Amino acid sequence: MRIRFRTYFFKQALRNIRDNLTVHALGLGTMTSSLLIFGIFMLFFSNVANWIHGWGNSLSFSIYLKDDISAYKRDKIDSFLRQLPGKKTLVYISKKDAMANLKETLGGDAALLDRLSDNPLPASYDVFFDRNKKNDLDPETIKAALAKLEGVADVQCSEEWVNNFRQIMDMVESIFFVVGGLLCLCVIFIMTNTIKLTIFYRKTEIEILKLVGATDWFIKVPFLLEGIIQGILAGVLTLLMLGGGYLFFATKEIQFFGMNSLDLVFVSFGHMALLFLTSVALGMIGSLIAIGRFFKV
Repeated sequence: MRIRFRTYFFKQALRNIRDNLTVHALGLGTMTSSLLIFGIFMLFFSNVANWIHGWGNSLSFSIYLKDDISAYKRDKIDSFLRQLPGKKTLVYISKKDAMANLKETLGGDAALLDRLSDNPLPASYDVFFDRNKKNDLDPETIKAALAKLEGVADVQCSEEWVNNFRQIMDMVESIFFVVGGLLCLCVIFIMTNTIKLTIFYRKTEIEILKLVGATDWFIKVPFLLEGIIQGILAGVLTLLMLGGGYLFFATKEIQFFGMNSLDLVFVSFGHMALLFLTSVALGMIGSLIAIGRFFKV
C-alpha cells in the first residue's frame, strides 16, 4: 500500500508539472540562473584559493634599476642577488627586453607603444625563491637590504602582493555571502509562487479530495515533491552548465598580470554536493512555505 501511495504522489507531482509546464519552466530557468551565479562565485573562489596556495609556496622579488645606473653598480647588485641564501632563479631583464615583453603581452594593442619616443620601462632583476626548499627566508629583511643598494629604484615583493590580494578576496567573500543569501531568498520566493499557482490551478480537484476524506498531507505531498523535483532539476542543470563553462575555459590559455598561464581547477566534490543539496533544500523550503501559507486545508 505504501508503494502504491508513493507511486501516486510521484505521478501526481509530475502531472502538476506537466499541466503547468510554462510556469514551471520559467521557475526552473530563473532558479537555475540564480544557482549558476552562486556556482560561478564558488568556482572563482576555488581557483583563487588554488592560485594563492601556489603563489604562497614561492617568493619572488622584482628589483627595478635606475636608468643612469653604471655597469659597476649593476655588477654589485648582481653579485648581491647571487649571494642571497636559498635555492633561487635569477633573471635580468634589460630595458629593451622589458619593452618586448610588454608588446607581447599587449598583442594587437602593442602598436600604441611605437609612438613613444623613449623607452620608459626600467631594467630589472627578477629573483624567484623556492620556499619548499628554504623556509627561513624573511621577505622584509631581504627587501630592506635590496632597497639600500645603490642604483636600485624600487623593489617589489610577491609576499606583499599576495597579502593584499588575500585582504581583497576576504572582502569579496563577505559580499559573496550577502549576495548568496539574497539569491537563496530569490529562489525560495520563485518556488513558493510556482507551487502557489499550481495549487490554485488544482483548487477544484483539491476540494473534491477533501470531500471524499483525503487527509491534509495526502493532498500536500505531491506539491512538496514538485519543489523537490524542481530543486533536483535546477541542481543538475547548474552543475552541467558550470562543468561546460569550466571545460570551455580550461582549454584556453589564461594569463594573469603577464604571469605564466594559470591552470583552472573545478569545484571539489564536496562543493558540488553542497550546491546540489542547496538547490534541493531551497525547492523543498519554497514548497513548504507555499502549502503552509496558501494551502488552507
